[in-house]
Amino acid sequence: MLELRLVQGSLLKKILESIKELVNDANFDCSSTGFSLQAMDSSHVALVSLLLKSEGFEYYRCDRNLSMGMNLNNMAKILKFAGNDDIITIKADDGSDIDTVTFMFESPRQDKISDFTMKLMDIDSEHLGIPEAEYHAIVRMPSAEFARVCKDLSTIGDSVVITVSKEGVKFSTKGDIGSANIVCRGNTGVDKAEEAIVIEMNEPVALRFGLRYMNSFTKATPLSSSVTISLSNEMPVVVEYKIAEMGYVRFYLAPKIEEDEEETKP
Repeated sequence: MLELRLVQGSLLKKILESIKELVNDANFDCSSTGFSLQAMDSSHVALVSLLLKSEGFEYYRCDRNLSMGMNLNNMAKILKFAGNDDIITIKADDGSDIDTVTFMFESPRQDKISDFTMKLMDIDSEHLGIPEAEYHAIVRMPSAEFARVCKDLSTIGDSVVITVSKEGVKFSTKGDIGSANIVCRGNTGVDKAEEAIVIEMNEPVALRFGLRYMNSFTKATPLSSSVTISLSNEMPVVVEYKIAEMGYVRFYLAPKIEEDEEETKP
């Protein structure tokens, strides 16, 4: 038997909105410790990793490990029926041939209860082991500021070079109409912790990434007031949004190499 009860139902809606553009179909893995998802986007350039720990739910029961294949757009359609203040319960019988999952929405006053059953899918997906890495530079900044930077730069070019140095973190792009640079310096002396820009650097980093993906990642901005960007030369960037006290959604994106090589040719 699987039963998960989430008081902050709006959290699940925000999570789906943040990942459904990148991933169409994915397996949600449930175990005694939490509810998770790991999936590549269709072009196999970006990876999404989601974790919601069991202790973050009001009620959590998972008798055995389960993998539920869902179409994320269909799941998002069902979640649209839930009010932002609704309590969401996810249920599934863990028989040998689990083929449906039920979503139940309760209004805070419990005067309205809706339930929707969705068919599950068989999805072949390999679970990619994500190695723990030591990053050369880690930047934590307000998530809304990062979203604004990515959106602004995408009006000029289609890729961004993120450079971390002693001066701060610089976001640069070039396009047909010209070029743009935005520099954010560390400022830990602000009144609100979520407004701080914190830069930890072991060695300088400069990497190029596709802005289309970065703008897609920023759909997770409503989940967290700050975002953590972890960078190492020649490694995928990790863009992480913490989800309250219960987990995170992380986006991994491989750097663009070929353009750099072309630009450095004599």
